[in-house]
Amino acid sequence: MLVVEDDILFAMCLEDELTDVGAEIVGCATSVGDALRIIDHAAARGRINAVLLDLNLRGCSSLPVADALARRGIPFVFSTGYVEGCNTGRHPTVPVLHKPYNMQKLIYTVEALCQEWESRQDS
Repeated sequence: MLVVEDDILFAMCLEDELTDVGAEIVGCATSVGDALRIIDHAAARGRINAVLLDLNLRGCSSLPVADALARRGIPFVFSTGYVEGCNTGRHPTVPVLHKPYNMQKLIYTVEALCQEWESRQDS
């Protein structure tokens, strides 16, 4: 699992919560460039099965990251502080968690993403 979040304290909290329920965090990215590098590296080693992706990273859209994930077939969920109807680009069916969100909802969503990944691998 990769966490892409520009608020480092929030990212650390997310990592702790996800690790506590058994997720293996392959990295935390705070920018589009960092995220793309981690995805390339982790995907090449078969170590990434889901991504929590903040829509806005230091004022930059993370949609290029979403596009890269979609091309690789890696499931992801958007995380955002924006209101309903935010721009998800070419990914209108991707789940969106609006901040502040309930950690149980995050965990449920991540588990669903991991199950989606598993079913793709079994096919």
